[in-house]
Amino acid sequence: MKGTRYTDEQIVRILGEVEKGRPIAEVCRQYGVAEATVYRWRAKYRGMDRAQLKRLKQLEVENRRLKRIVAQQAMDIDALKDLLGKEW
Repeated sequence: MKGTRYTDEQIVRILGEVEKGRPIAEVCRQYGVAEATVYRWRAKYRGMDRAQLKRLKQLEVENRRLKRIVAQQAMDIDALKDLLGKEW
């Protein structure tokens, strides 16, 4: 996956400029991003402040950890089914 040039905090700050009434085209030119990128950011980060952004990141990390646990349990269950299904 391609990395991003801007941190989440920078994205929120850029979107704050747009929300204050600055034209999107001007903001895009200044920061070197496409208008589609700004619209995508708005869909994800609209109305967030730094505290909410931090909480979102914590939830994403926790979600990844839980998904890993579920995947490991599914593999364990599958291995046990294979083991118990075999005739000795």
